[in-house]
Amino acid sequence: MFTIGILASGKGTNLQAIIDYIKEENLPIRVGVVISDNEDAFALERARKEGIKAICIPCEKYKTILGKEVEKKYVSILKENKVDLVCLAGFMRVLKTTFIKSFPNRIINIHPSLLPAFPGLEAWKQALEYGVKFTGCTVHFVNEGIDAGPIILQAVVPVLPDDTPETLHKRIQEKEHIIYPLAIKLISEGRVSIVGRKVYIK
Repeated sequence: MFTIGILASGKGTNLQAIIDYIKEENLPIRVGVVISDNEDAFALERARKEGIKAICIPCEKYKTILGKEVEKKYVSILKENKVDLVCLAGFMRVLKTTFIKSFPNRIINIHPSLLPAFPGLEAWKQALEYGVKFTGCTVHFVNEGIDAGPIILQAVVPVLPDDTPETLHKRIQEKEHIIYPLAIKLISEGRVSIVGRKVYIK
């Protein structure tokens, strides 16, 4: 059984999409643990409802990263639960070297833009303000850069003339909920490999 650990800070819509996809496709994948830095994250509630271990490890000292001791706790819990892949699903903290080296090429993230365009926060707003005609979402491996790891899958979303940040974000999320579970499935089947910056899918 291929085991994933999910890190989430908010509503957990991608977490739910992953859970639903695993069930619908009857995949040999299990969510071993969900960890959040936010005790009010609805993602924790979603996990508990599904009988998945849900843990909150707050990190009050820093707003954008995990402190060293907290990072050790995250890594320890993920390893205790024998996760094969770490999936960031709306996790609002940047992972540092120690964490990344603990799971080499085994951490992935979903980002709401067509990377390398619009890394960072609220990428859908960045795209709208810039005036692009198309944006989308990207599943990528995590490295030490900000939204800078090798790209696994992308989906394109047109930007409509009457789009607001909310309407655009909603349509991007619909695509996220399709490609993120698919990327996990492909990795679990051993069909994904990395050569330099390029990701190859068998």
